[in-house]
Amino acid sequence: MTPTVTESWARIETWLAAHAPVTFAALAPPAAPGAIAAAEEAIGLAFPEPLKESLLRHNGSDHSDVLPPFWSLLSAGEIARTWKRKVEIHGEDGDGDEDEEDDPESDFGPWWHRAWIPFAADGCGDDLVIDLRPGSRTGRIGEADHEQGCHFGRFPMWASLPALFDATATSLETGEPVGDYDPLVTEDGELDWYIG
Repeated sequence: MTPTVTESWARIETWLAAHAPVTFAALAPPAAPGAIAAAEEAIGLAFPEPLKESLLRHNGSDHSDVLPPFWSLLSAGEIARTWKRKVEIHGEDGDGDEDEEDDPESDFGPWWHRAWIPFAADGCGDDLVIDLRPGSRTGRIGEADHEQGCHFGRFPMWASLPALFDATATSLETGEPVGDYDPLVTEDGELDWYIG
């Protein structure tokens, strides 16, 4: 059984405190429940429980890469702002450019969909999203590329937010790669990921 996000966060925090103190110090304090509720109201979507768990542990990571290979976590407010910006760019009513791009079972998606919740960013316009479209893969993680649209990987770590956090924690603890990404720590004490 996959550990909860809270359980994985405890493992990640322990490892960061011991090995990557700069990244550990960049973890934001917990989000206020009211901030999460305000973000949900702003986008008109309820956050999945694992995302709420994460935000109640750390309301973002201040542009420090926590998730492999270069993803920093967004705060509740940043989630709402990012979602609104993407919807404005894509079009208020746009759910998918073409029917085949809007297939919730496909490994590829449109440029943006209103039923995606961004929760991490790379600082270059790309986001990790939780796919809330109904279907057998609801809750999976996708990489919304600002140029090429969204891709949903089949590697187990992309199956859900708990799976992603568990895979991250396990990689940090063991030093083994997660997918194609190896954890490393810079001389400055920051977590980084090597793409092998």
